[in-house]
Amino acid sequence: MTAATLDLAIITGLSGAGRSTAAKCLEDLGWFVVDNLPPALLSTMAELGHRSGGAVSRIAVVVDVRGRAFFSDLRAAVEALDSRGMHPRMLFLEASDDALVRRFDHVRRPHPLQGDERVVDGINRERTLLAELRGEADLVLDTTDLNVHELRAKIDAAFGQPRANRLNATVISFGYKYGLPLDADLVADCRFLPNPHWVEALRPYTGRDSQVRDYVLAQPGATEFVDQYTALLRLVGEGYVREGKRYLTLAVGCTGGKHRSVAVAEQLGARLAADGVGVRVVHRDLGRE
Repeated sequence: MTAATLDLAIITGLSGAGRSTAAKCLEDLGWFVVDNLPPALLSTMAELGHRSGGAVSRIAVVVDVRGRAFFSDLRAAVEALDSRGMHPRMLFLEASDDALVRRFDHVRRPHPLQGDERVVDGINRERTLLAELRGEADLVLDTTDLNVHELRAKIDAAFGQPRANRLNATVISFGYKYGLPLDADLVADCRFLPNPHWVEALRPYTGRDSQVRDYVLAQPGATEFVDQYTALLRLVGEGYVREGKRYLTLAVGCTGGKHRSVAVAEQLGARLAADGVGVRVVHRDLGRE
């Protein structure tokens, strides 16, 4: 087996954010999963995969602060794998402080880093410890508002098939009044365009409807915005692929997430798909009004 035929994934992130659920999802998808593996043993696991003669072609390891001193070795272990032509994907799971505190209260277990202090103190320590690692992850999932089924769907979309050497993008429309998507890599603001909400004939429709779409794209600067932002995404996407990152989350916002952002997100998604990018378009706040 060559390095190119072995798929490696690292599951990490905040305690209580869903690492165990993610690991079970990957196991259900046919991945060989190892929990709480010291980073120094990542190369050993990869070698075992090579020796399996194809029987084990996808390996996922859960690495987290339970490894204590071993955890600081993760970056060195990943660099060692990269130097051998094996580029693991890193999935980072996180959630809000409130959500994490509720989850620890529910299971009545202490946070691994809280010591004699409160759960929230342990969460803050861990968040600080992992801040740099989060920035290097290929895919960041915020599980604050996700149920188990929704998390499984996201894991399946990202890891259900062996990876292709291409960029995979999630384009999310949203309303600023409901808050920014926390897992966005890039944010595009459509509020410079006139709001169809104030056109009585268009108000009941959404950006998916031709009436609203045509209205939004006919506004001064709309087509130029889509054209130029698509060019920017091509530039960023090429850089992501060169750096070994395969996942990009683009958030497209307007006031309520019903008209402008939906129409523009659909346009950007179609442009990316035409460029060969794997695209998933999600309208987060559609239907909330």
